[in-house]
Amino acid sequence: MDTYGYIYEKIFNALNPLENILKEDDQSGSANQFQLDVFLQANKTYILVVTTYSPRESGTFDIAILGINTVLLKKLSNPVNVQVTHLSAFHVDSSLYYRDCNMPKCYYEALQINLFQRDVYVIWSESNVNTYGYIYQHDFNPFEPLKNLLAVHDGKCNNGQFKFVIDLQINMKYILVVTTYRPMTTGNFSVFVSGPANVSLTYFSTKESSCIIGHLCNSHVKGVGLTLDDILNDLLQPNTPLNKQSFSIQISAALTIIMFIASSINTIFSFFIFRHKDAQNVGCGVYLLALSITSLLTIAMFVVKFWFLVFSQINGWTNILVLRIGCKSIETILKVCVCSDSWLNVCVSIERAIHVLKGVSFKKEKSKQIARWIVTTLPFCITITLIHELIYRKLFEYQTEPDKISNDNVERFTWCITRYPPTVQSYNTIILFFHLVTPFIINLFSALYIIFGVARRRSAAQAARSYKKHIREQFHEHKQLVISPVILLILTFPRLVISLLPGCLKKSQNVWLYLSSFFSTSL
Repeated sequence: MDTYGYIYEKIFNALNPLENILKEDDQSGSANQFQLDVFLQANKTYILVVTTYSPRESGTFDIAILGINTVLLKKLSNPVNVQVTHLSAFHVDSSLYYRDCNMPKCYYEALQINLFQRDVYVIWSESNVNTYGYIYQHDFNPFEPLKNLLAVHDGKCNNGQFKFVIDLQINMKYILVVTTYRPMTTGNFSVFVSGPANVSLTYFSTKESSCIIGHLCNSHVKGVGLTLDDILNDLLQPNTPLNKQSFSIQISAALTIIMFIASSINTIFSFFIFRHKDAQNVGCGVYLLALSITSLLTIAMFVVKFWFLVFSQINGWTNILVLRIGCKSIETILKVCVCSDSWLNVCVSIERAIHVLKGVSFKKEKSKQIARWIVTTLPFCITITLIHELIYRKLFEYQTEPDKISNDNVERFTWCITRYPPTVQSYNTIILFFHLVTPFIINLFSALYIIFGVARRRSAAQAARSYKKHIREQFHEHKQLVISPVILLILTFPRLVISLLPGCLKKSQNVWLYLSSFFSTSL
C-alpha cells in the first residue's frame, strides 16, 4: 500500500491540511513509502498524519522512528467533548447582508463566543441547507465583512457545513457569523462547539447603520423620498412564487389590487361627469377633468411600479433593456403624476379664491383659457423639476459566484437604485418638500381666503348679523376646503416624518410604517 506522511506542529486541522504543516513526503523511502527526515524539539507537540496516496485504500502499515532519544507515539482519539449547542433558524425576518459582491442578500446570525480558557476548539454546523461560517476578532460590521476577519470556511470537504479547528484566546472578543451559502435561503441550523473548557454563545448585536440603504457593493445614505425599491429590497425573495413570499408582500399585492379597483371606479365616474361642456363653463371644470385623468394615471402607475418590481425579482426577467427603461421611467412618471394631482388641486383652490375676489367681474372664458394652458404645461414643468431622477436612477446588476458544493448555476440579480451627488441630494430634498408642502399651504390659505372673503361680503350686505356669525356659517359651509388639504398633508406626513427623524429606522423592524407611508402618498 502506497502511503503518504505529514508532520504538523501543535495542531492538525483536517479541513486545512496546509495549516501548521512542518514537512510532508510521499515516496522517499523504499517501496513507495514515505520517509520524513526532520529535526524535532523536546517539550513540543508534533502530530504525525499517515494517509494513503490513493483514495479509499485500506490495509495495515508500520511506523518506524529512528533517533538519538526515545520517542513516544500516542494515537489521537479526538474525543468530541461538546461544550455548547446552539439551535436556530434562518427565516424571512432574519437579518440580511452581502457576504461579498458576488453573493447578495444572505440571511445571517452573529454569535459572540465567550471563552474561559485558551485552547483549541472545534466549531461546526449541522443543517439541512449549506452553511458558510466566519469568525471575526474584536467586531463585526455587515457593511465591512472583510474587516477583522480571522477565519472562514465554506463547507467544502464537510458536506456543505462549515467547520473550524481554531486556537482561541481568553480576554478576546470573537464573533461567529453563520450564514447561508446561497442567497435568501431559509432553514434550521445547529452550531456545536467542542473543547476542553466551558464555552457559551450569545447573540451579537451588529452596529450596522440603518441610515444606509443597500449593501456592501452598493449603498447610499437614506434621504427624503424613499422609493418602493428601497422598502421592498429586503422582503422580496428571488425566484420564489408570490404565494410563498412574505406576508408583507402578499398583503401589499392585495392592497394594490383593491386600491386600483376602487380608485379606477371613482376616477372614471369623475371623468364622465366633468367631460361634459356644462361642467367646463369655468376653469375649475377643466382642472377637475384633468385631475380625474391624472388620478387614474397615478394609481395605474403605482400598480405598474409595484408589479414590475415584484415580477422582475421573483421571476428573474432577463431583458435588461426593459429593466433599465422601467427603472428610470416608472418611478419618475409616478412622481410626476402624484405632483400633478397636488398642483391641480392647488389650481382649483386658487381659481375659487379669485372668483371670490373678482365677484361678478370674474371672466369665465379667460379662466378656461388659462386652465387649458396650465393643464398642458404643468406636467412638463413638474418633469423638469424631477429630471434628475432620470439621470441618477440606474440599474445595478450583479451575479452570484458558482456553488462549489452543489454546482448550481450562476444567478444574476438586478436592483434599481438612486445615487445622488451631495448637491443633487440637497436639491432633491428641497424639491420634494416644495411639491409636498407648498400645495398644502396654498390650499389652506385659499380656503381661508374664501371663507373670510365670503363672510366679509355677506356681513356688508346683511348688517343685522355679526361678522363672526357669518364666518362660522361660511366655515361650516366650506369646511371641506379646509379639511381636504389637511387630509392630503396627513397622507404625505408619515413619509416626511420618517425622513426627518433624528434617529434612523430599520426597514426590517418598521416595514409596515414604510409601506403605509408609500401607499398613502399614492392614494
